Amino acid sequence: MEMREYIESGILELYVYGALSETESEEVAAMAKKHPEINEEIIAIEKSVVSLSSSFAPFQSAENYAKIKEKLGFNETEVIELEPKKNWAAIIGWAAAILLLFGIGFQYTQLEESNNQVANVTTEKTKIEKERKQLELSKKAIETNLAVIKDENNTVVALGGQTVAPESSAKIYWNKATQKVYVDAAGLPKPPKGMVYQVWALKLNPLTPTSIGLLDNFDKNDQRFFAVNNAEEAQAFGITLEPAGGSLTPTMEQLYTLGKV
Repeated sequence: MEMREYIESGILELYVYGALSETESEEVAAMAKKHPEINEEIIAIEKSVVSLSSSFAPFQSAENYAKIKEKLGFNETEVIELEPKKNWAAIIGWAAAILLLFGIGFQYTQLEESNNQVANVTTEKTKIEKERKQLELSKKAIETNLAVIKDENNTVVALGGQTVAPESSAKIYWNKATQKVYVDAAGLPKPPKGMVYQVWALKLNPLTPTSIGLLDNFDKNDQRFFAVNNAEEAQAFGITLEPAGGSLTPTMEQLYTLGKV
């Protein structure tokens, strides 16, 4: 093996780190004594390791540090005779361990940052996906509402405010052919907790109310537009405020809106 190949093989680094067997160390020491360029390369490796590890190693007193530098030849110009076993081998091994721990700590920190970034991206993606679905639902609801409002087959019944809430209003969209009924309750105030609006189809003579549904989840319905049960026959429509779950008959004292067909 040529000298340059021997130097670049990595065996000198293993020698410095104390990772060779005793026989292998003796062979490297013999080569260093025989070839000055190998000896110089070993000294350069030793100085590089000590110089690098000094920035991470615990504080050493000036006296101890001077001794280490003296042993490693930092202040000497003469060539140091190498031996298979060095007293500072443990120090270099310790310095290498410190560097390894520092590298592991750095990699762990990077991994934590990467994990946090992935978690943030996942959370943001979930949030965006949820908002997208909500927008799709709102879009569909608006399209359905507009289709009902524009349908010329629907009879529009305006419901005016009554004594208990004269400022209230509502609209009924009733398709007499399909009997489907929709309620635009945008003019009604938010119902009190534990109460719900109930919609009635009325026959006037004699007065016969028939419940056609509740305006449940009033707060969650942004459009305040509700589909209720079909109405076969009706001469008027009314909306009352009832206890949660609705009532069998309307509470006339809580009649909010009323309108004739």
